[in-house]
Amino acid sequence: MKKFDPHPWLRNAHLMTIAGTFWRRKFPRLPAGVARLFDVEKGTQTRADCHWRKNPREHPTLVLVHGLEGSSESGYILGTAEKAFVAGFNVVRLNQRNCGGTEHLTPHLYHSGRSDDVRAVVEELIARDNLPEIFAAGFSMGGNLVLKMAGELATAAPEQLRGFAAVAPSFVLAACADALEQPRNFIYQTYFVRKLKQRIRRKAKLFPERYAAKVGNGALRAIGSVREFDERITAPCSGFAGAEDYYARASAIKVLGAIARPTLIMTAKDDPFVPYSTFERREVRENPNLRLLSTEHGGHCSFIARQSGDERFWCEARIVEFCAEHSRTMEPGAGNEKDAARAKSRAGSSLRSE
Repeated sequence: MKKFDPHPWLRNAHLMTIAGTFWRRKFPRLPAGVARLFDVEKGTQTRADCHWRKNPREHPTLVLVHGLEGSSESGYILGTAEKAFVAGFNVVRLNQRNCGGTEHLTPHLYHSGRSDDVRAVVEELIARDNLPEIFAAGFSMGGNLVLKMAGELATAAPEQLRGFAAVAPSFVLAACADALEQPRNFIYQTYFVRKLKQRIRRKAKLFPERYAAKVGNGALRAIGSVREFDERITAPCSGFAGAEDYYARASAIKVLGAIARPTLIMTAKDDPFVPYSTFERREVRENPNLRLLSTEHGGHCSFIARQSGDERFWCEARIVEFCAEHSRTMEPGAGNEKDAARAKSRAGSSLRSE
């Protein structure tokens, strides 16, 4: 796969991470998505924005899952979606429950352990849409969810589920919470805590019987870290004994060894709050189905490259390249041969390996 050549102005991890959030982007090659609701649990729906090719069953499908406090409108989701659509994929930009303005669709909170939500979406795409080939990719928290689903399915994964990709997956949640508490990560900690508090206030207005006591009488003011939020809000509201119990049970690291389909994991060694040490663990190194791409620079989920065009956002291009390599319907002779060949050529023109 093409090596990452970081933008010369963004070799600092914090600059890279922040630039990835605020870089102004347009996606002219991605058509408008079609909103769709998925029933993932009794009384709970998630909303996705779907981009269907003509004759969807003749194309592979990529399901994309955003990170903490992101949505289907996050730049990295839209960027990956555009590249995948141009390369010949159907694309499903999934909102985790409560995200993207969907708090009203469930009385529950979203958290890093809800891999069943992603699984329910994949299973519906197989059963209802008869899609022959599906890939799932996630970023940060979304990467943990995708990998957790992959490990839980293990060898029982549906034949149609062909592979997985994860960018900076937070699959050791306690280590990530510890990293966020370091003084150098104050800006990220403050951002996440502010956004999480805003969300729980919105939930309290919609479901006061569940959450009013959690936000009333200044209860939120004392929370100053993601770990404290998880201890006081996420864990007790989601059936965990506390933050440590939540982190232990929701982290994908415990099932990485069971993943039985091709899986690409990408991370930067200078990621501010997903420690590289978590990727050196035996569970990552010893599973032959896992392919780890690590770079010296890249920040958190940014990977802004020196090159322009589709290579500017390196990890997005690698996801599409990986999925195209493991697709059967994109091979000449499968599905619409001419369209498959064109899609393969489009992917190869900008995603060719070195």
